[in-house]
Amino acid sequence: MRTDSNTAKQTVREMVWGLLERQQIAPGTHGHIPRFAGARDAADHLASLPVWDEARVLKVNAADAQLPVRTRALAANKVVYMSVPRLADANPFYLLERSDVSPSRAATAAGAEVLSRKVAIGDLQPVDILVCGSVAVNRHGVRIGNGAGYSDLEVALLTEVGLVGEHTKIVTTVHSLQVIDGSLPETEHDVRVDLIVTPDEVIECGPQPRPPGLIWDHLDRAKIDQIPVLAARARGEVA
Repeated sequence: MRTDSNTAKQTVREMVWGLLERQQIAPGTHGHIPRFAGARDAADHLASLPVWDEARVLKVNAADAQLPVRTRALAANKVVYMSVPRLADANPFYLLERSDVSPSRAATAAGAEVLSRKVAIGDLQPVDILVCGSVAVNRHGVRIGNGAGYSDLEVALLTEVGLVGEHTKIVTTVHSLQVIDGSLPETEHDVRVDLIVTPDEVIECGPQPRPPGLIWDHLDRAKIDQIPVLAARARGEVA
């Protein structure tokens, strides 16, 4: 059943990637979270909402599509976390820090690697807004990522340790062409979003059911071994 779902998700990804590339909305996006035209406008739109004003701590996807969100958050002096690539470190998140450089540089992946420190899950603060990248999302909050699975895994990890909960608003920023009117395939470990923000509109999806944490049966041994925090938890260690 998961294989059928994966195939269906890939079909949607190929359709959306092709559409965005044909429309020149996100050239060269195939295989990635689309860096879409209007990403800055979507970030500005998000930053105009009351939920943004009320939020103090954000965890934001590391893709270029969400760079304007990270920049906006740093400029507003919010606490911003971004994952280390593939969570491949015992301290799997960056605490983004401006120091004496511009937020737009500090918020980049390259800037984070040089300017920010890596932190363990136990050192994170509870997250008020969690911003995901998406390839496609529908108006019920079902999202499809690029297929790597790290976004859902990050949410599961943070949920398991109590840093993501009912108080956390899960958001995605996308181009309007990435918003699908019909149903999308999903599995038990997939995380729905509460809010979709495009350059043109805000779509309230309502409170969404969420996985209670890690679903170990959905993780293969190779992936567990590649992610130190997962390997530690699999051994029964606190991480």
